[in-house]
Amino acid sequence: MTSLVETSTTRVAASEALSPLGLLTVLVGVFLPVTDFFIVNVALPTIDRDLKASVGMLQLVVAGYAIAYAVLLVVGGRLGDALGRRRLFLFGMGAFTLTSLACGLAPNIELLVAFRALQGAAAAMMLPQVLSTIQATTTGDARNRALGLYGATGGIASAAGQLLGGLLISADIAGSQWRSIFLVNVPVGIVGLLVARKVVPDSRSADPAAIDTPGTFLLGGSLLCLLIPLTEGRSLGWPWWTLALLAASPIGVVAFVRTERAVESAGRMPLVPLSLLRAPSMRKGLLVGAPFFTAFGGFMFVYALSLQDGAGLSALRTGVILLPLALAFLGTSLVTARLLARFGRRVLVAGGLIDAVGMVILALGLSASWPHPSGWALVPGMVVIGAGQGLLMSPIFGVVLSDVPSHLAGAGSGVTATMQQSSLALGVATVGSIYLTLTADIGALHASLVILGVLSVALLGVAALSLRLLHAAVASPTASASASPPAPIEGAAEWAISWPGSPSSC
Repeated sequence: MTSLVETSTTRVAASEALSPLGLLTVLVGVFLPVTDFFIVNVALPTIDRDLKASVGMLQLVVAGYAIAYAVLLVVGGRLGDALGRRRLFLFGMGAFTLTSLACGLAPNIELLVAFRALQGAAAAMMLPQVLSTIQATTTGDARNRALGLYGATGGIASAAGQLLGGLLISADIAGSQWRSIFLVNVPVGIVGLLVARKVVPDSRSADPAAIDTPGTFLLGGSLLCLLIPLTEGRSLGWPWWTLALLAASPIGVVAFVRTERAVESAGRMPLVPLSLLRAPSMRKGLLVGAPFFTAFGGFMFVYALSLQDGAGLSALRTGVILLPLALAFLGTSLVTARLLARFGRRVLVAGGLIDAVGMVILALGLSASWPHPSGWALVPGMVVIGAGQGLLMSPIFGVVLSDVPSHLAGAGSGVTATMQQSSLALGVATVGSIYLTLTADIGALHASLVILGVLSVALLGVAALSLRLLHAAVASPTASASASPPAPIEGAAEWAISWPGSPSSC
């Protein structure tokens, strides 16, 4: 008889348990998408020079990935629940490997943008299966260790991405320049596929939610109608079609909301269950998360352009200077759970304030050392920014979901993750466009200082909104500020994408 590993809530057959090698293999599905986001940021100026791309198209290299990822995250999770998580993991990793190869061989910027969007879609098929597989195939201490490694992998990947991108571009392996940042995924993906077939156990939900096809298309279309004009309109002189797309975006949003309400009223699970907004923490938490992730997406884009195109730094130096931010983020992320247990949601308020102060310190360092900014001048600001971001980003999912009923926790984290990725794309489009417009008028330094000032004010707003969320928690003493709701084993698709450091999350 097959032995069972049992806890108070679950049983996992030993033959279906996740082995250490199996865990390492599925964690590759976290590492690749996160690393790819950070690698691309430091490669943008090099891509620009090689493919003679407009800056609007460079914005789409980042935003296109994030849009596809945002729209298809929940879809990927639900497909894994229905068809088998190992099958979707293998499909997603195979597609990610192929699209990485296509990106690395792209002959022009238009195809690179298209392949990046497909790469984001592949990541959305692969990454949701990781936490779902951990939840379904581990128990007790093994699960706790696996979840800890899951979170740490994202932090390590974000730190590695900055440095790896700079190293690969500077090494210029076989004259590949920026192409190596994508091609490096190919051997990793092939090995991952071969091993995953043998060591990753399969699992699926007994009652998977259906795919909300109309909602998925309407959300994707609305985002594209908004972000394409914002990235391309300025450089093209705002032709009529960009204005038409902007006008169509709110129409698409209205249609999306009506569709989601109709799907939910019919008793089915929509892509975005609007009833979740009745929960105070969800409603106010999304208002905190959206400006924070928008600011973060814009900051990462502007940082790469200002230091490389504006100050002439190499991709390697740009990546090295960004490394302290990632390490500080990782460090504060590791202690956030204990801080939440002691100070509650005040941690989010502190994170917003610290992040805002970091932007000011970075602006002072940039101004003092321009036109040859040094790492020593910029590192203090980077460390403070990273520390603030770790205090904000790590707990935001748990705080947002604290008032959400446990049976809707998966859907709630799916909504939050979709907001996260959409906001990152919006930040690249809006903050990036403002920076580029200012650069043409007042130069790279002053444009960077203006952007850092604007982001600092925005983060003060995030702190103020977090304070409102804190007041809501005081009025609702049953809400948990120190932990997220437990993830359900069956139908865990949406919960599986809630890790805040996913591409996810920068």
